[in-house]
Amino acid sequence: MKRKLIIILLMILAGLICYPIIFLISGSFMSGQELQANLKPLLTDYTDAYIAGGLIPIFPTLKNYVEILMDSPEFFVMFWNSVKLTVPIMGCQLLVGVPAAWGFAKYEFPLKKTIFMIYIILMMMPFQVTMLSNYLILDKLNLINTHLSVILPAGFSTFSVFIMYRFFSDIPKEIIEAAKIDGAGALQVFRYLALPIGSAGIISAMVLSFLECWNLIEQPMTFLSDQSKWPLSLYLPEISPGTAGTAFAASIIGLIPAILIFLAGQDYLERGIMASAVKE
Repeated sequence: MKRKLIIILLMILAGLICYPIIFLISGSFMSGQELQANLKPLLTDYTDAYIAGGLIPIFPTLKNYVEILMDSPEFFVMFWNSVKLTVPIMGCQLLVGVPAAWGFAKYEFPLKKTIFMIYIILMMMPFQVTMLSNYLILDKLNLINTHLSVILPAGFSTFSVFIMYRFFSDIPKEIIEAAKIDGAGALQVFRYLALPIGSAGIISAMVLSFLECWNLIEQPMTFLSDQSKWPLSLYLPEISPGTAGTAFAASIIGLIPAILIFLAGQDYLERGIMASAVKE
C-alpha cells in the first residue's frame, strides 16, 4: 500500500513537471483565437483572471508551423546563427578542453592544485561576474558585435575540462605505465589510450556543452547588438503577444535539436552529472 501511494505521488509530481511541455506542444496546434482566449490574462492587462484552457485543441491546426517554416525567414537566420555559434564553441572546447583535462588528470607540474582550483572558481562564477571584463577585452580586440565575441569566451569554458578530468582520472596508472614500457610516447598514450577510454567523459561534456550553448541568452544579448546575428534562443522574446501560436511552434522547433542530442547522449550525460557531483 505504501509503495502504491509513493508511485501515485511520483506520477502526480511527474505530471506537474511535464504539464508545461505538454501544454506547449498542445498550444502549438491551437488557433490564434483559442490561444488568445486561454492566455488572455497573460497577454493583456487583465489581472483578475487565471490562464485557462485544456490540453487538447478544439480545432487543431498546422497554421503556426506553416507560418514559422514558410513565412518567417528570420527564424531560419537565427537557427543558422545558433548552429554557427554552437559548433565552433564545441570544437574549441574539444581542442582546448581535452588536452587540459588530460594534463590535470595525469601530469604533475608546479602549482597544479592552485591552477585547478582557479578553474573550479571560474566554473562557479556566473556570467554577470565576468561580463564587464569580457566586454572590455573583446572591445579592445574589436570583436564586439561579431560571433567571435560569443564563441571565444564560451570556447574556453572550464566546465567541460572539469567533467572530462573526472573520467581521465579514473584511468588506471598501470595501463599507462604498461603502454610506456611497450615504447608508447606521450602523444601515443593520449591518442590510443586516453581518448578511447575517456570517450564517455568527452561525449558527456559535449552533450552538456551543446545544451548550454544552444540556449545561450545573456552572452548574445550582451555582445551582439545586431539582431541579424542573434541566435534562435533570442527569437522568442521578439514575438509580440498577438502571435502566441507562432511562439509555441517556434519553441517546439527550437527544442527538437536539444531533445535529439539529449536522447542520443542520455547515458553519457547521466555519467557526467554523477562525475561532476563527486568531490575532489
